Amino acid sequence: MFRPCIDLHQGKVKQIVGGTLAADPERLRTNFVSDRSASWYAELYRRDGLKGGHVIMLGPGNEREGRAALGAYPDGMQIGGGINPDNARSWLEAGATHVIVTSWVFREGRVDWDRLAKLVHTVGKGRLVLDLSCRLRGNEYFVVTDRWQKFTELKLSREALEKLAAWCAEFLIHAVDVEGLCAGVDQELVSKLGQWSPIPTTYAGGAKALGDLEAVTRLGQSRIDLAIGSALDIFGGSGVRYDDVVAYNRQFQKP
Repeated sequence: MFRPCIDLHQGKVKQIVGGTLAADPERLRTNFVSDRSASWYAELYRRDGLKGGHVIMLGPGNEREGRAALGAYPDGMQIGGGINPDNARSWLEAGATHVIVTSWVFREGRVDWDRLAKLVHTVGKGRLVLDLSCRLRGNEYFVVTDRWQKFTELKLSREALEKLAAWCAEFLIHAVDVEGLCAGVDQELVSKLGQWSPIPTTYAGGAKALGDLEAVTRLGQSRIDLAIGSALDIFGGSGVRYDDVVAYNRQFQKP
């Protein structure tokens, strides 16, 4: 299935090349800056019955637009970016179905199980999504945090995903090395996620054509969903028509 997204940076809906999202603004490569609000996109997704999408707040200055998106599509989207036990419940009360967390549950490159337990106690396992976005190091995929610039010690594997699945409802995994490049999905990673992940998982990164959605469905054994950003026409792309992904999803909806 296709899952929609809204990426916010400096209060604007943007599509960014993931690997360039560092503290130095000179390194940032932006594919698209929308003149439409986050709520416009959320209303579009609500109109077309697209569930399970995510709003990601990339850095500060995005909270107002994030809340506006959730208000436009209550109980329709997840939200991530700066989530911790102190603010997680407020985002659920604002209309998010789930909160998405990465950096907060890691400390010094390792999963901090006490922090994760505190988060689960605060919002419940059923409303938590763990973002395990990753980059290649050698032949292995390692989770990265802090604007996707810092490698952790957590290597993606069947064992790692099974252990973490006990603490959350879903995984969100960006393939950072191909994120925003519109050069095709990381098929090896998708295939591994299809074999390893015991819970619903959304893959994001590199999609350039509708065929990528079909490939992720096949390689992921119909267990992995795909988020498409920069290639979509509603984000200035030319590779994928929004109407086509809506039609693709409707094939699987029960009448």
